[in-house]
Amino acid sequence: MSLKGKKILLGITGGIAAYKAAFLLREIQKSGAEVRAVMTPSALRFIGKDTITALTRQPVPVDVFPDDADISDSWTRHIHWGEWADALLIAPCTANTLAKIVHGFADNMLSSTVLAARCPVILCPTMDGGMYHSPAVKKNRDEALAHGFHIIEPAHGYLASGLHDTGRLPEPEIILQKLEEILDSTNINHFLANKHVVVTAGPTREHIDPVRFISNPSTGKMGIAMAEAALKAGAKVTLLYGPVSIPLPQKATCIPFVSADDLFNEVKKVQTADVIIMTAAVSDFTPKVRHQHKVKKTDADATLEFMRTPDILEWLGNHKTDSQTIIGFAMETENLIENAQNKLHKKKADWIIANTLNEPAAGFGTDTNAIYIIGQKQSEPIRLSGTKTEVAWNSLKTIFEERF
Repeated sequence: MSLKGKKILLGITGGIAAYKAAFLLREIQKSGAEVRAVMTPSALRFIGKDTITALTRQPVPVDVFPDDADISDSWTRHIHWGEWADALLIAPCTANTLAKIVHGFADNMLSSTVLAARCPVILCPTMDGGMYHSPAVKKNRDEALAHGFHIIEPAHGYLASGLHDTGRLPEPEIILQKLEEILDSTNINHFLANKHVVVTAGPTREHIDPVRFISNPSTGKMGIAMAEAALKAGAKVTLLYGPVSIPLPQKATCIPFVSADDLFNEVKKVQTADVIIMTAAVSDFTPKVRHQHKVKKTDADATLEFMRTPDILEWLGNHKTDSQTIIGFAMETENLIENAQNKLHKKKADWIIANTLNEPAAGFGTDTNAIYIIGQKQSEPIRLSGTKTEVAWNSLKTIFEERF
């Protein structure tokens, strides 16, 4: 899609890259969009408000309660402009403003407008030195994504300090391209509207004693991406999650579990959901005996006895209704398609999403994935690859967009 006819609200914050906002503003206008701008008080140290006012031909609010007589209604402008915009683009977005946005501050017109926005909010984090890689900024970026904000990653190159690092504001054409893609992706068909979708994510832990357990390397990234994709498609989402350390989608009902038995008990409570997506990496075995106290090395046996955990996917397949859709996941190191097809039929699932540990940038802990979608009525497996967010969205579109 193009930006022609779109209403873009440009937020400008107080970094050295603020001088580039004038060039970015003009390029957005050239694309056919109507642009208004909001600045933070610190941004005025780098670029004049008169410049932005002249380019937008609109007043440029800075403070919620201004002294400027020409924008005396500015104390409500964050509400009206937040509803007016098709997208709120903050470029540059300093570390300070990023932190304010994540934590819901409303101490200037821009941060207040973010809270009032009814449109996609796109952040262009821009900062010098190693700031972008600092733990605090990284945490705030992760939180921003979990809150549903979009982030356009900064470019690597020569910075104002003289360093070469990641932190530059991307070129206008890159920002416009990403802006178009985000607006295109948010203009979607809610093909899961009014559906209850249950997603399981993360590993299970099968405890030997209070301090030792058997588990796997799952981080929950793929399952949480599936939950976010279902939310985006309009579903009511229940996320059952194991021990993970990444942000959970705030709009989902999130319920924790630890062991395979815990997960089984939670799945039984929501077994009537329209769609159940079993992304969690569930242990196949659990110790026969769980010791109540830490087993000392001197008292431990050289072997452990195990028993099978409940086969939750098979149980769901045996109890599913005609209106339900059950989706399982398969992780294999060999004979991926054959093993996944066998699992599909044995468990009576409707679909299996299969991925291999042998493919680069796929599997546990990665931000990307490569999968095959295999269905009961599908003649050939469908391959998808990309970020886990992209793979999750495209998987749901492939399975559901034409069905519901």
